[in-house]
Amino acid sequence: MKILAISDIESRYLVDYFDPSRFKDIDLILSAGDLKAHYLSYIVTMINKPLLYVHGNHDRTLLREPAEGCECIDDKVYEFNGLRIAGLGGCMTYNGGPLQFTDLEMSRRISKNKFKYRKGIDILLTHAPVFGIGDGKDQAHTGYKSFFKLLDKYAPAVMIHGHQHLNYGICEREHQYNETRIINAFDYKIIEL
Repeated sequence: MKILAISDIESRYLVDYFDPSRFKDIDLILSAGDLKAHYLSYIVTMINKPLLYVHGNHDRTLLREPAEGCECIDDKVYEFNGLRIAGLGGCMTYNGGPLQFTDLEMSRRISKNKFKYRKGIDILLTHAPVFGIGDGKDQAHTGYKSFFKLLDKYAPAVMIHGHQHLNYGICEREHQYNETRIINAFDYKIIEL
């Protein structure tokens, strides 16, 4: 299965230089947040595959006007072709915005949805990274310690996140945590499972 993962910026490659033949093998599109509704709708229209997303910390407009043809999976587990994909959007609290959560609040979100994870998860889709793995040093870009609960208990094959821009120059795109491959979806990344 081929997944197109996107987040944080509208990729010139996917808009200005879009070549449908390069994306003909894509099965699913996953957005890790901070992308406008019109961009998500454009991507799903051009590639014509399901697009699932979580909210980023800059997605206030997306809360009011969801992306057409796309599905928000915040606090849900979505099944696609036998894969179970869990979604947890938002980032660490830094100025009190609506899509910001303390680590305790994120932990409560995870606990509240425990029954949904009962059958396990194959992909964890988040906006923020895990604490200490590809995150930043400032409050806004610190990752969540509470994500370790899901990674340790369910060992998803892949965790896809955004939020930490690769052009900040302080992080790598991929990390490994036990059996989980952790991928920063900044801009876009094609992932094969």
